[in-house]
Amino acid sequence: MISRTLGSYFGWYFARWIVGMFVGILLLVFLIDCLELLRSSGDRDDLSIGMLVLASGLRVPVLMEQVVPFAVLLGSIGAFIMLSHSSQLVVARASGLSVWQFALPGFLFAFIAGVLTTTAYNPLATTARSMSDDILKGAKASVVSALFSSGPTITWTRQQMEGGNAVLHLTGIADRGATILNPTFWVFNDNGLLDHRVEAASAHLEDNAWRLSSVTLIDHSGAPQKLDTYSIPTRLTAKHVSNGLESPNAISFWNLPAAIEQARSSSLPAYRFLLQYQVLLARPLLLAAMVLIAATVSLGQQRSGGTGRMILGGVGAGFVLYVTMEIARELGSEGLVSPILAAWTPPIVALLLGSTVLLFREDG
Repeated sequence: MISRTLGSYFGWYFARWIVGMFVGILLLVFLIDCLELLRSSGDRDDLSIGMLVLASGLRVPVLMEQVVPFAVLLGSIGAFIMLSHSSQLVVARASGLSVWQFALPGFLFAFIAGVLTTTAYNPLATTARSMSDDILKGAKASVVSALFSSGPTITWTRQQMEGGNAVLHLTGIADRGATILNPTFWVFNDNGLLDHRVEAASAHLEDNAWRLSSVTLIDHSGAPQKLDTYSIPTRLTAKHVSNGLESPNAISFWNLPAAIEQARSSSLPAYRFLLQYQVLLARPLLLAAMVLIAATVSLGQQRSGGTGRMILGGVGAGFVLYVTMEIARELGSEGLVSPILAAWTPPIVALLLGSTVLLFREDG
């Protein structure tokens, strides 16, 4: 069994490499995002360069959530390589330690880091993104500025109203659910028959009603009527719209259960919210599996050399895992497979494959 002192040393070694890799990738992502934001919004008179840089810095943490597994993978590979170059792994093996024992501190650090990124980093990142959205939108909401909020998304929902109900189609939201973009309402009477259709450029939630602007109304006559404004009663609140229709990546881990229930109560498919919730729950296991994968591609270095081949092998393994995760996400978000299965299968498979390879190399 590895001693506490040696375990702490290896754990600190892995922590330095993983955190260092994360910070390095973060700075690179920030630079790219900042340049892109300055290019796309640098001509806005209501935002200074400093405000654009601040907005970019606030939304980078959300972007980095997708990079965390690969930062752990590359950081672990770097740690194994440097431990091998300095012959520390040779000494550890000579003292009777197996790869399982000197990889255990890195495994535990990655698992704890996964817990922290899910429970603490994710809520902070989503809050920072919300602040970035407020900066980019300025004092007023518009279709262009709302695209910075949650991105365009084609969404359907249904709302109850006095004397019938309405089916709503929209392409995006802004102001945390208080404004919807390009809405189309199909209004049905209490007999379930279509009464009229309303199209608008945007709609703002005020006093239990949607206030539509630039409206086209089509009734039984079939002739479109152009109106400046129009009002449709609703029981939805801004919170309901935000939780039910917003991008799952923009919702905090702690708020996802409420978003799932709200989507179900509004007759909306909750697959994407449930998938995001399960992905966050599975993150500690995924990060821990990254350490095992790093060990499989780094184990033979002290015997045969080939650092470049190991790094390339680690990048290849990360790419294959990324493709697998994206395919599973697409299937889970559309309800083609269970979101729980789609979220947990990639980390479990990665963990089993890494363990199998290490067992074959060490004990086979």
